[in-house]
Amino acid sequence: MTANHARLPRTVWALGFVSLFMDASSELVHSLLPLYLANSLGASMAVIGVIEGTAEATAQMVKVFSGVLSDYLGKRKLLAVIGYGMAALSKPIFPLAASVEWVFTARLLDRIGKGIRGAQRDALIAEVTPLTQRGAAFGLRQALDSVGAFIGPLLAIGLMLMLANDLKLALWAAVIPALLSVAVLCFGVAEPAARPLSTGKSILWHAATRLTRRYWWVVALGIVFTLARFSEAFLLLRAHSVGLNLAWAPSVLVVMSVVYAAVAYPAGVAADRLKPRGLLIIGLLFLIAADGVLAIAANPAMVLLGAALWGIHLGLTQGLLSKLVADAAPPDLLGTAFGVFNLMSGIAVLVASVLAGLAWDHYGPAATFALGAAFAAFATLGLAVTRTRRFAA
Repeated sequence: MTANHARLPRTVWALGFVSLFMDASSELVHSLLPLYLANSLGASMAVIGVIEGTAEATAQMVKVFSGVLSDYLGKRKLLAVIGYGMAALSKPIFPLAASVEWVFTARLLDRIGKGIRGAQRDALIAEVTPLTQRGAAFGLRQALDSVGAFIGPLLAIGLMLMLANDLKLALWAAVIPALLSVAVLCFGVAEPAARPLSTGKSILWHAATRLTRRYWWVVALGIVFTLARFSEAFLLLRAHSVGLNLAWAPSVLVVMSVVYAAVAYPAGVAADRLKPRGLLIIGLLFLIAADGVLAIAANPAMVLLGAALWGIHLGLTQGLLSKLVADAAPPDLLGTAFGVFNLMSGIAVLVASVLAGLAWDHYGPAATFALGAAFAAFATLGLAVTRTRRFAA
């Protein structure tokens, strides 16, 4: 274990394991759900895009209100417990669902829980971590989250093979890691020293006026990145479209998440030492490569390569964007800052996923990933001509 690992606060590690368990649960569901919707319930790609986009957008939009509320109350942990608890309660609904509407309802409940907890978790990490280690802290959290993200699909594969492709029975297993996540949060994470209640002036509109131009630049950056990267459900559907059978389709998310986990922490450490623009551009170039491979994929091996490149992109960029938000926000408005950032990203992911589904239905899977590559190329060009001082305090 390196010195950087040892110095990171205990709360960062605990929140990392909370993310690990919940992501294992959520990704077990997520790795089977698009195939269940398409094959068992007859949903079109456009409908799947709407479900995934709306669910993810809802999560991001809820974050803004939960973030503002936690800044106002001066508390984070209680809201985080409520959010993780809602996600855990949603898990039994998936195997019980017999229609697209029920799946949509369960997905919304799960993502509302994510929205409530996300800003609290990120604000807690920012509050307990020294400024010089924020990149490493967010990178570690992302890495542990990604470990859960490949454990979930691995469990899905094993269960599908053991249960002869019984999707509903496999989905019941997601309940166990979800409950473990809530338990670690309740008993392993302490609330930082209480902050005084904010005044009415820190309610959303007034709080937003205190956020700096540098912060709004990071928000704009996050929107463009999200438009370039739609729901990962389309990776699963792409794998199935080139012949990967139902039981093995989650292996795409396993590959992506293994690579993501391997890259996230080193990238976070690098983000504490290097200028962010270069890392972000490299991350976008990997996304363009991933979309290009997925657009022309003719067999499962090519889809797995595209998923690996997608994972490198995520590892290089996601923790770094969280660090940029934390560095640009006033210390007493961290919850609001993460909430607003995720609100805008949520709107973008809804637009991106709906466009991806429509492109697939009308022009085929190659068009979906070509569209993603075009957005990523636009973002790369924008970053290349951006003045470096926009990232500075």
